[in-house]
Amino acid sequence: MQSVKIGRCALLTSKISQVTLMRSSCSSQFGWGQIACTGAGVRRMTSASSQPVVIRIPRRMQEHIENIKQMQSKKFDKLPTVKPGRLLIKSKNPQLNQSVGYTLGKFEQPDLTSKAWKSNKALGDYFSINSIQSAPPSVLKQKDVGDHSASTPQKTFKCFNICPELVETLHSQNIIHPTTVQMQTIPKILKGRNILCAAETGSGKTLAYLLPIIHRLQEEPFTDTERNIRAVVIVPSRELAEQVTSVARSVSKPFGLVVKVAGGGRGVGNIKVAFTHGQPDVLVATPGALLKALWKRFINLNQLNFLVIDEADTMFDESFAGMLENILSHTEVASRLSETVGLIRKAQLVVVGATFPGGVGEVLSKVTDLASMVTVKSRMLHHLMPHVKQTFLRVKGADKILELHQALKKAEMEHKGVLVFCNSASTVNWLGYSLDEMGVRHMRLQGEMPATMREGIFRNFQRGNVDVLICTDIASRGLDTQRVGLIVNYDFPETHTDYIHRAGRVGRAGGSEGGEVLSFVTHRWDVELVQRIEKAARRRTSLPGMESEIQKPSNKTEREMREK
Repeated sequence: MQSVKIGRCALLTSKISQVTLMRSSCSSQFGWGQIACTGAGVRRMTSASSQPVVIRIPRRMQEHIENIKQMQSKKFDKLPTVKPGRLLIKSKNPQLNQSVGYTLGKFEQPDLTSKAWKSNKALGDYFSINSIQSAPPSVLKQKDVGDHSASTPQKTFKCFNICPELVETLHSQNIIHPTTVQMQTIPKILKGRNILCAAETGSGKTLAYLLPIIHRLQEEPFTDTERNIRAVVIVPSRELAEQVTSVARSVSKPFGLVVKVAGGGRGVGNIKVAFTHGQPDVLVATPGALLKALWKRFINLNQLNFLVIDEADTMFDESFAGMLENILSHTEVASRLSETVGLIRKAQLVVVGATFPGGVGEVLSKVTDLASMVTVKSRMLHHLMPHVKQTFLRVKGADKILELHQALKKAEMEHKGVLVFCNSASTVNWLGYSLDEMGVRHMRLQGEMPATMREGIFRNFQRGNVDVLICTDIASRGLDTQRVGLIVNYDFPETHTDYIHRAGRVGRAGGSEGGEVLSFVTHRWDVELVQRIEKAARRRTSLPGMESEIQKPSNKTEREMREK
């Protein structure tokens, strides 16, 4: 005999009691029978009679009972509510997935996968921010023009009216179409404007300032018997200085312009050797080396036409700001457009970076009028890169080396270059010894290495002599890493800026597609930064607390400057 659990409804209890009385009365008359329960009611079948006894329960009452059961079992909240389709966020818990087509409301708080990651119970949890397009935003318009490409031809570097030799040189390097940042920046530099270029990593900023500078220099060849420096590019590291020098030499080769580099970490004698055969047209230098050359009077900046400060977020940091201010005191920077043309001219200033700390305005206001700075800002500045997959894994510190080994084996099968970032030089060395024991070929790059050891390490990695480079943030600023397919944050970065620069080493313009970033989240203090990144990804907004404008100094600061 089957039975139905009705609940606490008094009316239904009376119905059941009636069924029981009828069954007992019928049993005495006909013997033991069989009760069948269905959605329409309860039917009593007997062997003596062909007419069933039916008790009907109202449908509305049945639905009410089912609703009560569902609410009491608390399964109502576990129903999947995620919209189907391509996923933007993929979590270990599928109920926290978010599709590309879903948009959060203005006041809607997203459900974060990393919400409980400060607890050790979250170990092993993960989520991924999937790539939703194939090309970087800076070249998206060129690659995704579709059927309209025939009616609206893609623009080339000829549209800037630069010299044909420059265009041919770029074509020989398979650089045909300018990026959006280059489209905005090159015309303004050609007109003599002071520029503040704020753009995401890998968007082609180096060529954005080198091309107009080389074009202007070849238009006005040096006529004096003694050559003077006419363009200076200041960068934070010797590796980046060597890279910018290589690019500058390649594009200026048809014009016979001399490009030299002065990197840090060397003695005064080595810097002097760089200028034994005269001063160059273009000098790429680190702040320390440039100051030594100025103090020893190896160079002079009297005829300077262009001053470029690259990687501004690092150059205006406290560690470099004093040296940079000293260098600017040796130059005359134009405060208006009329001062960048004519026989007697001042230097045109170009500041390039992704973020600009508060000290930028205070330093630059001493040498130029901030109102003369024209800002060029990219649309995706400070946004997470939509063309790079980014995975965050909550893991024990002791398990990171095993997870790294698995990631390196997978990258080796796919023939990808790998950058492994650590927060300290000691971790780089320890991790290198561990990978040696595992038989993984790699190279190491960190700031405490002597200059003789650092020289050529990154160049060998770029050439493919080794596929794994363990490094500190010294390799996260500006270096061209087109062959890199995987970034591993072995130590999670300390700031949004560090994360953006590290992740920017993959998925660069002109590089291979399908890049990925893998971040190990170990410490409780890393979780807050992860939560801000996840929230920005779910809302499709920029990362919070990132400055892209030059902050004007306060009145108090201006008074202190006048007193000094």
